[in-house]
Amino acid sequence: MKTTAKGASALPLNTILSGDCVEAMNALPENSIDLIFADPPYNLQLKGDLHRPDNSRVDAVDDHWDQFASFEAYDRFTRAWLKAARRVLKPNGAIWVIGSYHNIFRVGAALQDAGYWILNDVVWRKSNPMPNFRGKRFTNAHETMIWASKNEGAKYTFNYEALKSLNEGVQMRSDWVLPICNGHERLKDDNGDKAHPTQKPQSLLHRVLVGSTNPGDVVLDPFFGTGTTGAVAKMLGRDFIGIEREEAYRKVAEARLKSIRKFDKETLEVSTSKRAEPRVPFGQLVERGMLRPGEELFSMNNRHKAKVRADGTLIGGDVKGSIHQVGAALEGAPSCNGWTYWCFRKDGKTIPIDVLRQQIRSEMG
Repeated sequence: MKTTAKGASALPLNTILSGDCVEAMNALPENSIDLIFADPPYNLQLKGDLHRPDNSRVDAVDDHWDQFASFEAYDRFTRAWLKAARRVLKPNGAIWVIGSYHNIFRVGAALQDAGYWILNDVVWRKSNPMPNFRGKRFTNAHETMIWASKNEGAKYTFNYEALKSLNEGVQMRSDWVLPICNGHERLKDDNGDKAHPTQKPQSLLHRVLVGSTNPGDVVLDPFFGTGTTGAVAKMLGRDFIGIEREEAYRKVAEARLKSIRKFDKETLEVSTSKRAEPRVPFGQLVERGMLRPGEELFSMNNRHKAKVRADGTLIGGDVKGSIHQVGAALEGAPSCNGWTYWCFRKDGKTIPIDVLRQQIRSEMG
């Protein structure tokens, strides 16, 4: 994994760029990125050390990159990187920004002011949050992600069926219960300490990328840290670009990414919506001789039958029309999915006509 200077002019795929994220993004081609996942500084505003009840010190986020002189300074920083990010997003691109109560409301307002269109806010509810050691507030057990398209009305990728499959066939909700990064996943530096204080779990990025990108898409992370976005993108067959100004984090990310292997093509395929599959007119089955004019079709409930006509319509009793119209009329229903309603008979077996449609779709690739 190489580190490229911040003046790169071509799209530096699968590379970590060094330097300021605004400068680095402004050096990238316009309208070139499919998805941005941003984990910016949260501006936690910590005052002094944080201790547990036994007086041991908590390893909290007190790094210089998370410190801003004022809310105004943080807002200027936020507006600058969001402007640069929007320039590089494709018209059908999207952005995810994660934050806590310290910053996410300011970021959300800045997103809308910059012209982005918010699609969802997703609550990441941590199944194993850090307790509130002082006992003066609720345990901070969640973070918020904002998902937004580049413009109002813009197209964007949303793999609804894939996310539904991840959730055991139930529609994915906007509250995600996932553990924080710990155990073997938590990267350590040469001293055995946390390599990064806010390393995100791979499970979080897996869900984001499966749900809102496709294989071959380019994913940009302007606050790359130790490279979770890049690691998951590489495994899932997406290209990534990382930007990170801290050399120590870049070194950890480079070492991490060298050990990552891309999943094979078959395993990268995800469930798709029926609407996303190629459209096959019923008449094409007739044209190709898979069903012949005059052949009888039978309803799934075996109560009705109809004949196939040369133009791809059916006639059943006094009703003529498409497979959907005739099925609906015979059942006295407002609508009917003819593909799942009608069957043909072959060698004594009753076979749904949808089998023939799927055969044609498989030939279409």
